[in-house]
This record gives sequence, structure tokens and C-alpha cells, in this order.
Amino acid sequence: MDRIQKLLRQEILAAIEDGYTHFISGFATGADLLFADIIAELKEIYPITLEAAIPYPGRMKTPDETFQRLIQCCDTVKIHSDSYFKGCYMRRNRYMVDQSQRVVAVYDGRLTGGTAATVRYAKGKDVRVVWR
Repeated sequence: MDRIQKLLRQEILAAIEDGYTHFISGFATGADLLFADIIAELKEIYPITLEAAIPYPGRMKTPDETFQRLIQCCDTVKIHSDSYFKGCYMRRNRYMVDQSQRVVAVYDGRLTGGTAATVRYAKGKDVRVVWR
């Protein structure tokens, strides 16, 4: 995780240097929360904003302390479905891609799963994808 955190920080700083000011995180456990944590930290230094893209309302009730701390750092919180359903995560992921000019993905190259589908979707929309 230390390596991933270092690479994410590098990509975020490169995006800031390129003029990006608005960052969206899906707030999933793992890389999404690492990403959000780095953005929250960098908000102290740079004029940037953080948006949480939440798949369904029940996700807000997680007891995860990191999630709850970081959600308070967000400038915007958007919930993308009224309730959980099989495709609510993909709806959230497509929203994030549709709002983006650059996608930073922590991706192991698997051909299946949500990250793989999101990377394919982004490439199909000609959104720049940086993955680690």
C-alpha cells in the first residue's frame, strides 16, 4: 500500500501541475480512500476540490472511520442510486468517467471486474487513463 500511495500522490501532483482542480473518488475501501486521503491532505496546500461519488445511500452508513473522516472533507457528495442494485457501482463509475478528462486507476490488468469495466469504458470515451 505504501507503493500505491506514493504512485497515487505522484499522479495527483502531476494532475494539479497540469491544471486539474476537481477530483472525484468512488470512496470504496482501498485505493479510492487512499486517493481521497491524499486529496484531503493536498487541499491544505492547493486550491482543489474533492467530490465523493457514492453508489447508493446505504454506503454512507459504513462504520469505517477513514470513510467517515474523509467524507467530511468533501466539497460535494453525490449519491448515484436511490438504493442498492446490481449495477449501482457501475452507474457510479460511469458518472466518474463521464465527468473526467483523466482517470487514475489502481488496476492489476485483470479482464473482469469493476475496475476493468471502468477502464474499458474510459478508453471507449477517449478519456486519458493512467493506471498503476
